[in-house]
Amino acid sequence: MSPELQTEAPIESPIQIPATDGYPLGACLYYSDALHLPQTVAIINCATGVKAAYYARYAKFLAAHGYLAIAYDYRGIGASRPASLRQLRATKFDWGSKDFEGIMLWVIKNFADAKIVVVGHSIGGVLPGFSASNWRIDRLLTVGAQFAYWQDYAEHARYQMLLKWHVLMPLATTLAGFFPGRLLGWLEDLPAGVAYEWAFRGATLGKRSTGIFSKPVKHKERYDRTRYFRQLHCPLLAYSISDDNFGTPAAVLRLLRYYRGSDRIHVMVTPGEFALSEIGHFAFFHDRFSQNLWPESLAWLNTGNVSRQAVNFLPSEPISEPDTCRF
Repeated sequence: MSPELQTEAPIESPIQIPATDGYPLGACLYYSDALHLPQTVAIINCATGVKAAYYARYAKFLAAHGYLAIAYDYRGIGASRPASLRQLRATKFDWGSKDFEGIMLWVIKNFADAKIVVVGHSIGGVLPGFSASNWRIDRLLTVGAQFAYWQDYAEHARYQMLLKWHVLMPLATTLAGFFPGRLLGWLEDLPAGVAYEWAFRGATLGKRSTGIFSKPVKHKERYDRTRYFRQLHCPLLAYSISDDNFGTPAAVLRLLRYYRGSDRIHVMVTPGEFALSEIGHFAFFHDRFSQNLWPESLAWLNTGNVSRQAVNFLPSEPISEPDTCRF
């Protein structure tokens, strides 16, 4: 596929898409030609505590190049927030196994012949591994994707981030019944289960570290939560940003090792390439990169051609049945 740039502004269509348990997810479709079915559908998975609207500029960019782009809010966030966040029982595993899976099923049903690509930012790069339908993904592009294991944070900021996200966040969540992120100026509000899952995440996706709020996870639950990672066999391109305190190379590689059925290319972006002092965890999706990083990512989504040197390459591995929980 080599879509040409459309001259008209992309169409934006708000929509509700059900998660697998029926939970209504607020989403927006971005496309340039309402008369033709798209050849490729791009699903954009948000970072934790970030509304789908933040990715609208990148979604419009993809739409202008012939894609149908879908940006959606996870349950508890933005257009998918219920009347009472205190009453919502939700985890990041729900975001993948129910919300992302629901989006996948909707795309498969409505665009059966289209290719499906996924762009996952931060936790959004983890969620495809929880999806039973991830075998249908043709390409997976991740940006700063990791699951917030605190020892992988950038060394110079590690203990400050540990205090903020792994001590103060769960304490605030316990007091409020949800994480009051907007009040604190720390991203969006989060369901309590999501905040605790972040705060007490251990070194693996199946096992959380011990803590006063955490509960032990049985072996079968660990297996169930990671079982679908191995069925993803599409090419995977993972971006790290050199000044991203969350998505360090160690954190990105920790996640990539779960996607053992895929060829995984890990590349690095530095602010100096663009005469900038910083990019950080979020700015990849700002339109200041619409003339460089965005076309670069589009080229890979279209053709699989990588325009920068890989810092790591992890080839796909033969996978035997049991256990994906060894990481």
